Amino acid sequence: MYGVRKFKRDSGLVTRMYFTMFMLGVLYAIFAMVLWALSFPIIFIGAIVGGMALFQYYMSDKLILWGSGSKLVTAEQEPELHRMINRLAVRAGMPMPKVAIMNTHVPNAFATGRNPNNALVAVTVGIRERLTERELEAVLSHELAHVRNRDMRVLAIGNFLVTMTSFLMTMLFWSMLFGGFGGHRDRNNNGGAIMLVYLVTIIVYFIGQLLVLALTRYREYGADHSGAEICGDPASLASALEKISGVMAHIPSEDLRKLQTANAFLVIPVALTGGVGSLFSTHPRIEDRIRRLRELEQRMSFGLR
Repeated sequence: MYGVRKFKRDSGLVTRMYFTMFMLGVLYAIFAMVLWALSFPIIFIGAIVGGMALFQYYMSDKLILWGSGSKLVTAEQEPELHRMINRLAVRAGMPMPKVAIMNTHVPNAFATGRNPNNALVAVTVGIRERLTERELEAVLSHELAHVRNRDMRVLAIGNFLVTMTSFLMTMLFWSMLFGGFGGHRDRNNNGGAIMLVYLVTIIVYFIGQLLVLALTRYREYGADHSGAEICGDPASLASALEKISGVMAHIPSEDLRKLQTANAFLVIPVALTGGVGSLFSTHPRIEDRIRRLRELEQRMSFGLR
């Protein structure tokens, strides 16, 4: 009935993503060797944070459902929405995900799930009120692209490394407060080593956080590109982003806070940033995303990708 579309990923974007992941790996490999050389319990720390990361990875859909107040809906409750998502999922070559609705007038959507077999797509009441059918299809295609590209796996790896550094910073801080880390060493020397590692950890955390945020921005560009190919309509996705971003500026802050827990997964974040603040944003600038979609629209009109 609906054929699976063939996709061609943006090679330049894929290269930048892999390079960022490579640099993140190099940064933390060097950091781990430094900690090992100084006899810090890196394996113990990694085991604790790893357990936390696995819990978050496997429970991501339930955690975000709970945090955002979204409610799962059946095909009987929302037949049109289910039909639309099912049609797009077939085009994307993936199983039908679970569907949820957030009872808020903030126009937005998100997707989560560790793989296409365990996926969830959620939309707000507001986005269905404000977008045309073609625009809503384009947004849903963007969200399905996140699942199809297995972005949760990328985020899980990046967040594991950054969380491990944050956990170590906390341990070192309390260790310095209470006079040292490891009683078998001289107290003053031990205190100096802890201070040195603490400062290095702060630097590594800062650089790692920037790399992970760059990675999350690249995944948004990737989902825009793949989503536009799923629905075959980059112009509608660009139009949807313009509408949503225009409305977001006028939404009361108390309504935006309801979506804060799902901020990194939303099609547009509830806190828009620009300039230097873009370095610390989970999403690229709206203007850049729209420009890329307009360029993709032109290429697709000439049979190019």
